[in-house]
Amino acid sequence: MSYQRITESVSNHDRLGEKSIHEILAGINSEDKTVAISVEKALPAIEKLVEAVLPRMKKGGRLFYIGAGTSGRLGIVDASECPPTFGVPHGMVIGIIAGGDNAIRKAVEFAEDDRQQGWKDLEEHLIGENDSVVGIAASGGTPYVAGALEICRQKGILTGSITCNPGSPVAQAAEYPIEVITGPEYVTGSTRMKAGTAQKLTLNMISTSLMIGLGRVKGNRMVDMQLSNNKLIDRGTRMVMDATGLDEKEAGRLLLDQGSVRKAVEAFSK
Repeated sequence: MSYQRITESVSNHDRLGEKSIHEILAGINSEDKTVAISVEKALPAIEKLVEAVLPRMKKGGRLFYIGAGTSGRLGIVDASECPPTFGVPHGMVIGIIAGGDNAIRKAVEFAEDDRQQGWKDLEEHLIGENDSVVGIAASGGTPYVAGALEICRQKGILTGSITCNPGSPVAQAAEYPIEVITGPEYVTGSTRMKAGTAQKLTLNMISTSLMIGLGRVKGNRMVDMQLSNNKLIDRGTRMVMDATGLDEKEAGRLLLDQGSVRKAVEAFSK
């Protein structure tokens, strides 16, 4: 289908090789400043998606991100950060990339062009009616993503999308499309730049608001975070100190004994 591919339009900047390093950095930064404004315009669509996904997750449903290339990698990054940040099981938010895990580090040729493979990859996770799938594609034209969303909708699975061109096939395949129109890239067509930044900001909003809705944040604190390194243990200790009035040694001991900030504070309050 025909649609406007703004992300591939010619850059507002030219003769890049003739510019100084300062000029290049300033130019990139000037373009990046526009991304948050583009995301702001998409807030109503992001809100609709989150409001639709949250009840399903409260019933035990999972959230899937599916994409190719940079878009797929961004979904995997967001999914992988949920367990350590919010203490949720690794299978609650899942990122899938065209070409499989090998594609995380090295591009797999033509993997994104298979319209059937996306659904096959979702099937490997025994996807069900309470699950939700968000397709991520800067161009909005990735067959791997569009095909997966089409089949999901046919089977009654909630679908959303994050794209950076208007009226794309991926957006039309989704029940809850999010279009963050970021315009031409500094390097023409390099959607790992502004489009990638916009996708990451949007994913941050989706996963964070869902985790807050699931009760994984208390006040403004990550009370269920995994204590997987000394930095997080120190952070958790200070949270326990603030909540209980214990000194650092006592708070640290209680935290390690209970395994999380939430459980430590609850144990102190009993």
